[in-house]
Amino acid sequence: MKAATLPRRIWQQGRYETVAMLRNGEQLILMIVLPLIALIGLSVTPFLDGLGPSRVDVAAPGVLALCTMSVGFTGQGIATGFDRRYGVLRFLSTTPLGRGGLIAGKVLAVLVVLAVQTVVIGGTALALGWKPAAAGIVLGVPLLALGAAAFTALGLLIAGTARPEATLAVTNLVWILLGLFGGIVLPATRLPAALAPVVGFLPSGALGNALRSAFLDGTLDLGAAGVLALWAVLVGTAATRWFRWS
Repeated sequence: MKAATLPRRIWQQGRYETVAMLRNGEQLILMIVLPLIALIGLSVTPFLDGLGPSRVDVAAPGVLALCTMSVGFTGQGIATGFDRRYGVLRFLSTTPLGRGGLIAGKVLAVLVVLAVQTVVIGGTALALGWKPAAAGIVLGVPLLALGAAAFTALGLLIAGTARPEATLAVTNLVWILLGLFGGIVLPATRLPAALAPVVGFLPSGALGNALRSAFLDGTLDLGAAGVLALWAVLVGTAATRWFRWS
């Protein structure tokens, strides 16, 4: 029998990862329920007043960015950490998939789940009165994909280098810190002054800024997109280089 090609192996791995995430109740809470709560909460509270035409117009891009971080970073980081602990990755290391194929399969799964999140969160935001710029929809898709690549690589870097027992704590802690103070949901202008010069260089702040610029103004924030792309390349290279199977 002819061996499967690399794209075929990546597709099969991506399909497996997608089904596993969608069947995991805890991950669905993290990926769907918490972002919905954040969207509704920011739409009815004054935290984002004065930053756009309406609260939901400012909240929706940040919450979509939060979805990207949740599924790519926390979701894949935790899942991969447990796979290491229980020997699943050791088994995969004996297959032709390889580090690059494993990471590519996980990124593919993240993109599929992110599409589901975007439909749910975007639909809810539209029901709440969200009016995204037309050009923002075109710009938002590649920005979300770029963010998914960056955060998935970051999650895999932690899961593939830290002890499996520590991965759960580290990814959850980083998710909370970036979610609250990383400029992903709340822009830098709503954060403590000492953090404002820093958050734009974080992947969370870069993705949040890029999506807000796209959906609010219909423009591409080249600086934010460049920072995000740099994170994706550097962290992706590091994850591929130092990822450990066991």
